[in-house]
Amino acid sequence: MSRDQHRNDSSQMKSVLQPEDPDDSSQTDTADKRQHDKANNYKPKQEEDDGMNQACCSSSSGASGAIDVRCRQVEGREEVPSFCCPLQDLKALPQCDIKLGQLTFSNTHTVLVDVAAFNSRAELLAQEGRDMWHSNFVKMPCSQSSFIVKSGMSKTQVQRWDVIWKQLQALSKKSKVDVEHVQEAIMKYNPKYKAEWSFDALATLVKCVPKQENYFSSLFPKIAALALKLPHYVKKGIPLLRSGQTAAITLSQAQIACLLANAFFCTFPHRNTTKPNSEYHSYPTINFISLFGKWSQRKKEKLRAVMHYFREVTETTPRGLVTFQRCCLTDAHRLDWKSCKESLPKLHVTSSGSIETEGTGLLQVRTDPKRRSPAVSVQNFCVCVCVCVCVQVDFAASQIGGGVLGSGLLQEEILFLMNPELIVSRLFTERLADNECVLITGSQQFSCYSGFGDTFEWAGPYRDNLERDNWCRLKRQIVAIDALHFRYRNDQYNKSKINRELNKAYCGFKGHGDNSPDIATGKWGCGAFNGDPELKALIQLMAAAKARRGLAFFTFRDENLKCDLEKIYTLLVRKGITVDKLYGLLEDYCAILQAQRGDHMDLFKFIENVLGPSRSHL
Repeated sequence: MSRDQHRNDSSQMKSVLQPEDPDDSSQTDTADKRQHDKANNYKPKQEEDDGMNQACCSSSSGASGAIDVRCRQVEGREEVPSFCCPLQDLKALPQCDIKLGQLTFSNTHTVLVDVAAFNSRAELLAQEGRDMWHSNFVKMPCSQSSFIVKSGMSKTQVQRWDVIWKQLQALSKKSKVDVEHVQEAIMKYNPKYKAEWSFDALATLVKCVPKQENYFSSLFPKIAALALKLPHYVKKGIPLLRSGQTAAITLSQAQIACLLANAFFCTFPHRNTTKPNSEYHSYPTINFISLFGKWSQRKKEKLRAVMHYFREVTETTPRGLVTFQRCCLTDAHRLDWKSCKESLPKLHVTSSGSIETEGTGLLQVRTDPKRRSPAVSVQNFCVCVCVCVCVQVDFAASQIGGGVLGSGLLQEEILFLMNPELIVSRLFTERLADNECVLITGSQQFSCYSGFGDTFEWAGPYRDNLERDNWCRLKRQIVAIDALHFRYRNDQYNKSKINRELNKAYCGFKGHGDNSPDIATGKWGCGAFNGDPELKALIQLMAAAKARRGLAFFTFRDENLKCDLEKIYTLLVRKGITVDKLYGLLEDYCAILQAQRGDHMDLFKFIENVLGPSRSHL
């Protein structure tokens, strides 16, 4: 019988959906373990607990080389072989010998600092240029083409920056400023929103924070002074990172701070609405007004993180660069997943820790902002010198940053609050398409936090001690990829949806040569987006295999997922399953679910039954 016939006839697969005889499976695992032990000259030894109650692991097969099989003991379960690897076996940014060369600009890489001064003297000076009041560029508050209509006996046009400068200059000269004065200044150059905008959250924050922690009234003038430096800090047009175009922007941390100070005072023109007919409807909001209104406990903690960032950058000017790169997976690079012969990559799985802490230095994947998972207290967020550093995956919304300037307080929003420099990406990054991601290199962490969602709390300052690369960027990479939102859970068990998620993940994971760091990720698109954690884990594993990068998977205290993923990964490696074969298994699984509406078997259980020694269909 052909594979396609087998796939589309669910009656042929009925036996596959029956559980395997546990005795047969146990004997097969033992035999396979002995075979791998012999092949790799493995000598059993007692392993020490790694301090996080997680399984003992070692390097996997695939692009990374030989398999080292170890046993793990899970409470209440028998000892089973594991092909997973320890976190330290994954490649981190400090271990990647990436040759950057001198900082340069091009048609697709805009640099907002003087390249010659940086390369010769390591000076961070603003690159000379000209204002660009154009649909392909950020429309700046200090542009000579930005006007405001003053009402009165006769309506007259005046330059918007003149009004902004007058209001912020007055604030900056004071030693202390209350929220009412901040509100009055902002409304002078945003008069049309006088009846709509509220500042009650900002006002309540100032009132409710104890005196010993309440530095806000003396900070407002300093933020105003920072915002006024915009014409001197940013002298050339900032291009928009538009959909369908691979491009990058590199700017200094000081320039970012100045831009965010202007966002705080809501100075950016044409950015106060996202209605379908508005100029920037496909871009996230950037002015902070949505953070200032509708008081809640969430808003309080978010504002504490934001205010701490401004306190830090107004006291000590940060001295580094940050690069924001929009990446597009072109048609030429789209994959036929049925033809991908790559072996599975190294995999580390843990239910302890977090992407941000233990995943420091790996490519960190950030995902959709609606994902719900148990609260994770992270006091050493993102940086710990002794820990592996990978690329982190941002479980992003298609509008980068999600609800960071609103009430959202899940994974993506928390990341942006701990690393507020990420917020500036909302100024120039258009909504992500299905074949796009955003890679951010060099952002700094300023705060610690505890909790998640309603339990989130700002937990104080953080000192970021990461090394910097030759471009003076902190060795931290974050890739933002947005998952699909499934209204109904069963909608995801569809070939086109799986292909979309595979291509999206591959776009984010695809590196630039063999020196790219490995990846730190987790339950991408799960929770409120209704993603199946088992399916999403295998999709990311396949994308990482094709990108030739190892994977650290954090289950966020989900011990069952951790154990099940270790088990299914070990089975797949033991059976020599490559990406194309795993893709075929996903096709089979989807076909059966669609044919047998109402009945549901977990994906991992299905794969175990298909690959069982007595019923292998491969």
